[in-house]
Amino acid sequence: MSSSINPLLYDLFAGLPDTPQPIYAKVKQAIHHKISSGQWQPHQRIPSEAEMVQALGVSRMTVNRALRELTAEGVLTRQQGLGTFVAQKKAHSALFEVHNIAEEVASRGGTYHAEPVLLERGRASVEEAMSLGVRTGHAIFRSRLLHFENELPIQIEERVVNAALAPEYDQQDFTHITPYAYLMKVAPMSEGEHLVEAVLGTEQECRQLHIDLSEPCLQIRRRTWCGEQIVTTARLLHPGSRFQLFGHFGR
Repeated sequence: MSSSINPLLYDLFAGLPDTPQPIYAKVKQAIHHKISSGQWQPHQRIPSEAEMVQALGVSRMTVNRALRELTAEGVLTRQQGLGTFVAQKKAHSALFEVHNIAEEVASRGGTYHAEPVLLERGRASVEEAMSLGVRTGHAIFRSRLLHFENELPIQIEERVVNAALAPEYDQQDFTHITPYAYLMKVAPMSEGEHLVEAVLGTEQECRQLHIDLSEPCLQIRRRTWCGEQIVTTARLLHPGSRFQLFGHFGR
């Protein structure tokens, strides 16, 4: 290759299997491999269409299609007048599973911490009692936490807990242990349910999540049981641009 070729394009196709597929698909696969292997990092500007056309000897239409599809899939992000960049990886969670958010962040190589906003003991309102399956006035705990990944807020967690099943909930230091981890110790989950919605956050929530008022959020309302009793109800709010759900189905 000529020394004028962008060095990011050296060995772009190295390691790819020699399989019969359209050229645009090979370009797309090669770029995806560079990103998934960590050779091209989030927020890094990638070579332009013109540079790829010159270095790879393919048509501009071929390169354009590969970049368009990768952008649509969230792998790349294109900024008018600036170029194309590797997208920041979104946080994700399994739709049919419940995980410790601290472990999810760690699995992505991120740094996790939480900021407790509210932790109090109270008596269940009519609505809270109905959601927990207890009598109005039953002893409960309320908590509100802000979860971070690499100093960026990724989730607001609001939770109501049946105090009879987790009597020391309000004594926990949720900067060092997540509510999930504590509750799994004292009242292990036997089943759960999710309700997922796209919503707009309140002004306060958008301020806490560092997003614009117009940015859609992903809201998950969750209830979990230990045996026949409901342990907790939770509302989890995520910035839409930083979170995605996935699920695996089998036959």
